[in-house]
Amino acid sequence: MFDGVAELLCKHDPIGICFGDNPDEYEHEAGTILPRLRDCRTSDDALQVVYEEFVRWFDRDTAGPLEHYKEVASEVWKLWQQFGADPTKA
Repeated sequence: MFDGVAELLCKHDPIGICFGDNPDEYEHEAGTILPRLRDCRTSDDALQVVYEEFVRWFDRDTAGPLEHYKEVASEVWKLWQQFGADPTKA
């Protein structure tokens, strides 16, 4: 699960820092997003979590607008739905 979230963040690269040779660039963010997904009930909740964590790690100006995170948050939510309920799959 952790690797999947980190890969999604790098794939979408919301702040433009993942250049292919640094696939671990978003591991810290993935590590703080994952525990918070337990409290999410919808993809909109996951969007809020992903955005808040990027604002926390970087700042609001660097993170950019909430809408910029919709696609990656949707994919993170789908991954969570597949694996989040059963930690043995993660």
